[in-house]
Amino acid sequence: MQNPFESGHIKNYILLYASVVVIMILFFIATTLFNEVEVIEKKEFNTYIEKKVVVDDIEKESSKPIFKLLDKAY
Repeated sequence: MQNPFESGHIKNYILLYASVVVIMILFFIATTLFNEVEVIEKKEFNTYIEKKVVVDDIEKESSKPIFKLLDKAY
């Protein structure tokens, strides 16, 4: 195998490396230019909790039986 430094092929390797870097930079620029960034509105949740005292409903529900029996036994 020949030494690339002595045979003059090092220019080709440097040119290949530089072309890959330039292509990567061009793709980066293209993606930043044509990429539309959507503005997302911040969602704020209501942290205020209304305290409702419903004593009558709890008493009415507790007096009703959970299961309803049939009128006739089959």
